[in-house]
Amino acid sequence: MPWSSAACTVRSEASPRCREPEYAQLIGMQPSPTAPTPSAPAPIVLRSTWSNPPAVPASVLRSSGCPVIFGPGGPQRNLCSPDRRVRPVRISLLTMTTDVWMPFEETEVEGLPAAAEAGLTYRFWDGGPELPADPADCALYVVPYMKSADVVLPPLAEMTSLRVVQTLTAGVDFLEPALASLPPGVQVCNARGVHDASTAELALTLILASLRGVPRFVEGQRTERWHSGFYPALADKSVLLVGYGAIGTAIEDRLAPFECARVARVARSERTTERGTVHALDALPRLLPEADVVVLCTPLTDATRSLVNAGFLARMKDGALLVNVARGPVVDTKALLAELESGRLTAALDVTDPEPLPAGHPLWQAPGVLISPHVGGSSSAYLPRARRLLAAQLRRYASGAPLDNVVLTTS
Repeated sequence: MPWSSAACTVRSEASPRCREPEYAQLIGMQPSPTAPTPSAPAPIVLRSTWSNPPAVPASVLRSSGCPVIFGPGGPQRNLCSPDRRVRPVRISLLTMTTDVWMPFEETEVEGLPAAAEAGLTYRFWDGGPELPADPADCALYVVPYMKSADVVLPPLAEMTSLRVVQTLTAGVDFLEPALASLPPGVQVCNARGVHDASTAELALTLILASLRGVPRFVEGQRTERWHSGFYPALADKSVLLVGYGAIGTAIEDRLAPFECARVARVARSERTTERGTVHALDALPRLLPEADVVVLCTPLTDATRSLVNAGFLARMKDGALLVNVARGPVVDTKALLAELESGRLTAALDVTDPEPLPAGHPLWQAPGVLISPHVGGSSSAYLPRARRLLAAQLRRYASGAPLDNVVLTTS
């Protein structure tokens, strides 16, 4: 049966995956019983830029003169010949890149859409030396967790059919070197919600361990020395959260039972929450002198890189504790070292710059610092939450629904 749009006349061809009425609906056409039967001119090949392919997407179209223009959510309109005359064309479903690369076996993720029904092909890859398939066929790439950029970024340059990059981290800054090589329209999604509980737990652990002298007790146990005395408590302290997304909110949840005098919040822009005001970054000069504990849980962006510089640290009150569960480059390491070595501030760092922190770096031996090796998210809480995220996200992808946690789209 022929089909026509407002501008062009088309006829769908038979496809084992898509019947004519379904295909006509897919490409945004309406039946036109009177449309002429097209001839068969030489075809050209076009590749779509759908941001969210439906369950039976046509990512490669063969056309004979009427390109299909795509935008977010699917086809938008057709462009006929330059002279604007309506010309019969032929559009048929040819091939579809359906590969989904995941660092989990399909059977390990409960709730995934069935591969056959969703038209997907799941490929297991956890950063091993052998790639699971041709990267050019990968449509959705789940970046392996806790693998170096040297391992996980190179395949991106060959993923010419890529539509979605799903990280298993809250931050996506490590992808920046590869973004320029991605096709336009690729959605990059982070793992918001996966690491909230684990990172918030570690933030509280670092705060309590630092205030209550746990590093000194560990050293005392090693040297068989009894370090009794009075130590600071978290109770009655003023805490400032720099970054108030999902992780910042989870940290405040866990601060609630500790009888803090005050919890202040800072984020990119001011807003009001059930707990109170979230201040904009420009409020930091006023808030820093009031805080006993400053917790960094902000994403690494151009605005937050070296946010904690000499001026920031100078505004912190004497004896204050800086806790970093964000990213190492949020802090100017040289400026922090100067404050630690003077004894004016203390710090608890899950992330550092550089990272990993090399042997011999002065931070290792700086007074008043507690260092953990970037383990905020890598706990037993990670796997169940990561699997739930992937199952839900792939169900959305397969159905053509908007994806969650989209932080950027390549241009």
